[in-house]
Amino acid sequence: MLHTLERRKADVDEGKTGKAVQPVSAKRAAILSMPLWAYQKWANQVETGFVAAAKFLHMECITKARELPYRTQLAPLAAIMVHLQERWLEPAIYTKLAQWFWCGVLGELYGGAIETRIANDVEDVLAWIENNDGTPRTVVDAVFNPDRLDRMSSRLSAAYKGLNVLLLREGAHDFFWKAEIRKLDQEELALDIHHIFPQDWCEKNGIKRAIYNSVVNKTPISYKANRMIGGQAPSGYVRKLQTHTQLNDAAMNAILESHRIDVEALRQDDFETFYAQRKQALIQLIEKAMGKKTSPSAQADASALDEQLFEDEVSAE
Repeated sequence: MLHTLERRKADVDEGKTGKAVQPVSAKRAAILSMPLWAYQKWANQVETGFVAAAKFLHMECITKARELPYRTQLAPLAAIMVHLQERWLEPAIYTKLAQWFWCGVLGELYGGAIETRIANDVEDVLAWIENNDGTPRTVVDAVFNPDRLDRMSSRLSAAYKGLNVLLLREGAHDFFWKAEIRKLDQEELALDIHHIFPQDWCEKNGIKRAIYNSVVNKTPISYKANRMIGGQAPSGYVRKLQTHTQLNDAAMNAILESHRIDVEALRQDDFETFYAQRKQALIQLIEKAMGKKTSPSAQADASALDEQLFEDEVSAE
C-alpha cells in the first residue's frame, strides 16, 4: 500500500489524470509485483507502523489478541501510522483516527472482501487528517442499527468485541475486585463476558434465550464475580457482593453504573426496564465512538419490546 500510495502521489504531481494515475492497492497482485528496492525502503517503516498501531490499540483498551475486532484493520492502521509518525498522538489527529477505527468496527465493515476498503482507507484517512479533505468512506458508510444489539450474542462478532472494549475504555469496574477492569491482570483474574441477569433466572422467569443472551444482558466481569452471581436474582447477588466486598449502596451503584446498568431496575429484578435502559445507554456509547447517530428507524417502541422479552401466556401453558 505504501509503495502504491507513493506512486499515486508521484503520478498526480506529474499532472497525470484518469487511468494514468496508479491506484492505491492492497491486492495480492500489487504485493507480488512490488520491486525489491520498494520492499527494502518500506520494510522497517512498516514494522514501526505496526508497533504504533499496537500502542493505539492499547490506548483504546484492546490489550489481547482475542479482543481485537478485526485483524484486517491493522494493515491500513499501520500504513497510516507510517505517514503520521508520532503525530498520531496529537489530540485532533487521534480523535479522527479513533473515529475511523470505531466506524470500521461497529459498522462491521472489515469482514469479507476488504482489499478495496483497505486501500481506500489509507488514502482517505491521510487526506482527512493532513488536508481535512473529505470524510473517509468508512466513516460515511458505517451504520449501526440499534436493533443489531438484540441479535448480537456471538463473541466472535467484531461489533460484540468492540462494544465490550468500549465499556472497558469508559472505565467499567469489576463487580468483585475494587478496580477498573482494564487495570486488572486479565489472565490471572480470568476476566470474561458474563450475563447480568443470570441465564437460570431468565429461563425461570420466561425470558426468551434470544433476548437474555444478547450483548445487552452481558458485560465484562471477573470469574470471581461471576461465581458469586451464580443463578441468583440480581437483587440477591448485588446484596451478596456488597456484603462480601463491604461496599455501601452508593459505592456498589457506582460500579453498576460504570457498566451502563440501570441500578434501580437491577435491584428490583425488573428485566424489561433494565433491558430497555441499557440498550439505550449502549446506543449512546456507540454513537460517541462512531461520532455519528445510529439509525433512528430501528428504535422499537415499548409495546414491541414487551412482546419480544416475555413468552406468550398461551405458549407457556
